[in-house]
Amino acid sequence: MPTYEYLCKACGFRFEEFQSIADSPLEVCPSCQGRLIRLVSGGAGLIFKGSGFYITDYSKNKSKPSTSEEKSESRPKPKTTDTSEKKESM
Repeated sequence: MPTYEYLCKACGFRFEEFQSIADSPLEVCPSCQGRLIRLVSGGAGLIFKGSGFYITDYSKNKSKPSTSEEKSESRPKPKTTDTSEKKESM
């Protein structure tokens, strides 16, 4: 059963009511007996749980390399100097 949100036009009282889908909307404010309007809500997000769903199926970083790969790529390679060539050219 869904929870509906209501707003009173007269006093501005805002509240939620747990109702069946088949129930008619509330019309009278419990606070001041004024007229109510039922607000449209975004609803709850859909969550898949169970053995048939995997966290890797919905990964946000599919194209990014792992952290160990990032570290090795971002680290500059050490420069090697061959001292034997310098001595010969002098």
